[in-house]
Amino acid sequence: MKKKIGYHDALVVVDVQNDFCPGGALAVPDAEGVIAVLNEWIAQARAASAPVVASRDWHPPDHCSFAAHGGPWPSHCVRDTAGAGFAPDLTLPEDTLVISKGGVRDRDNRSAFDDTGLANLLHTRDIRRLWVGGLAQDVCVRASVLDACEAGFETHLLADATRTANLRPGDGERTLEAMRATGAHIDTVT
Repeated sequence: MKKKIGYHDALVVVDVQNDFCPGGALAVPDAEGVIAVLNEWIAQARAASAPVVASRDWHPPDHCSFAAHGGPWPSHCVRDTAGAGFAPDLTLPEDTLVISKGGVRDRDNRSAFDDTGLANLLHTRDIRRLWVGGLAQDVCVRASVLDACEAGFETHLLADATRTANLRPGDGERTLEAMRATGAHIDTVT
């Protein structure tokens, strides 16, 4: 890896959950490709004693984002189901800070920072720089990166550790442009 996680850094793993992986209710193309890369970053974070944060969708069965309730998505990541679990090959440490979002029926939270208190928690720990990867780049990763920048963190998207849903052609590139426009750094290691 060209970049190194340091003392005032944290790794943020966004929504690497079974329902977003192959065979899941809302699978992101090539989602399994993020896991090995994220595991390398997790190992680096552990070696640097940097916190690892893992966000997850944690929806009630009647969540407003589900098509059956007027939303755009199929039912996914329903709390306490296998689909809401983290991908089994993702090597999250025992002390991972798990951030649950989207747990209120009538509110759709895409960002790991939306109504979770994560920004305040990281600022309290004197975290200044974030390394972000996960699923999907053009949905929840995008929202998390934009909010991280807005919260004043130096924010790096780990481009090799994320994949796009590409609901519309070009979503991935438009997402990268939006991230750059807010001050995020787009990093690749390959």
